[in-house]
Amino acid sequence: MRSYLDEESLVRANAQFWEQMLGMQMETVPFAEDYCVDAGHVLVSVGLWGTWNGRVEVRLEKDLAHAATAAMLMQPVDTVCEADTLDATREIVNMIAGILKSSLPPCSMTVPESAIVTERLCSRLHAGNTLTVAFRHEIGGLLVRVGEEDATPD
Repeated sequence: MRSYLDEESLVRANAQFWEQMLGMQMETVPFAEDYCVDAGHVLVSVGLWGTWNGRVEVRLEKDLAHAATAAMLMQPVDTVCEADTLDATREIVNMIAGILKSSLPPCSMTVPESAIVTERLCSRLHAGNTLTVAFRHEIGGLLVRVGEEDATPD
C-alpha cells in the first residue's frame, strides 16, 4: 500500500464515524492480523476508482451491526430487521470510505454493497497491499480493511 493511508488514517476515519455519529467509543485491537469475525457477521464494501483504485471493506459482528442500525434509526434494537441492518451498514462504509477518500488522489466511489457472511473470517487472510485495523466495542467488534488494486502510477 502506498503512503496515502496508514493505520492511523483508518483509526481516525473509524473514530470519526462511530464517536461523532453514534457516540460509541471503539478501542483499537492490537495484532489485527490475528482478529477473527464469526459466521453471521455483516460485510459491507465500496470501491474507489480513479488515480487510486481499491476497496474499503468493513466487517461488523452481528450484535454490533444491529446496535449501530438501531442507533442510526433511533429504534430499539429488537425491532431492527436484516434489511435495515444491510441498509444502515452500507451507509457506515460509505461514511468511513468518504473520510478515507479525502486522503487519496482523485477517485470516485461505487455504490456500497452489503451481505451477511455465513463463514468465519480471520484478518490474516489478506494480500500484502491491504491495510487492516480491528476495533472492539463492548457490544462487538469490527474489521476495517483498505486494499489497493491496480493503482495508476503517479
